[in-house]
Amino acid sequence: MIVTVTMNPSVDISYPLSILKIDNVNRVDEVSKTAGGKGLNVSRVIKQMNGELTASGVLGGNIGNFITEQLNKEGVPNRFLKINKESRNCIAILHEGHQTEILESGPILDNGEGEKYFDLFEELLNQADIVTISGSLPEGLPISYYQQLVEKSHDKGVKVLLDSSGPALKEALHFSKKPYLIKPNTDELNSLLEREVTSDIKVLKEALADSLFDGVEAVVVSMGSEGAFAKIGNEYFRVSIPKINVVNPVGSGDATIAGLAMGLDQNLPWEEILKIAMTTGMLNTMEERTGHINMKFYEKYIQQVQVKKIDY
Repeated sequence: MIVTVTMNPSVDISYPLSILKIDNVNRVDEVSKTAGGKGLNVSRVIKQMNGELTASGVLGGNIGNFITEQLNKEGVPNRFLKINKESRNCIAILHEGHQTEILESGPILDNGEGEKYFDLFEELLNQADIVTISGSLPEGLPISYYQQLVEKSHDKGVKVLLDSSGPALKEALHFSKKPYLIKPNTDELNSLLEREVTSDIKVLKEALADSLFDGVEAVVVSMGSEGAFAKIGNEYFRVSIPKINVVNPVGSGDATIAGLAMGLDQNLPWEEILKIAMTTGMLNTMEERTGHINMKFYEKYIQQVQVKKIDY
């Protein structure tokens, strides 16, 4: 089973406007409200691929109740720690070809709530084969919190796919028990290594050979329309994808994580896992709704993904 962790979920609210009038009243005819957060996007894609999963994390208040109701309607199994604080809204205003976002920071958790989630997480680990941890940490939790989730998973022999960035990701890479897989883009590699990393193969190989990644079995560098570059053990792979009609790229990284988790859960060869991940990422970009894929196009596009081992 795959456990997806979203520590700071949200209700994603979308307001489409033909024109955004500043310092004036803006009325909208259509409003979209969905259960949001990177890990919940992962959950939905796994569900659409008929994977066995439990979505987890921390929820509170009426917003938290709405998120739970939405997941239940979509048939996504879930077990969240419920707290007496309000989860957050994230608002996107779509106007004149632009997207203006207003993101609430979410509840501030205390050490007691962090410890309570540890208890729930360890219970879920008894049934898990794979754990995905996605997105930002709520305020109040120590920067080492993800690292502690990784350590608990490691002790139970459960593989962790950590899709985060900034200090929380860097902290998790400075301990002996590391995530099984991380999925940075080149900008995040720049931040991690504090040097410029481009999409050039030689530059990428040198970057991923850095000692910071020692002990991480798989580093998959997402490169948008250029596909991906991956270091698996001591081997390197270049993954190329076909040109597609991009409708909504938001959540494509989460769909990629879902594909990676599904492939690992089925113990498939790495070349096949990378193909699955790139395909789910592409399918997400072809849909209007974030965290959704159309499986009827799956076979068509997975056949167009090319994985080449780099021997030089």
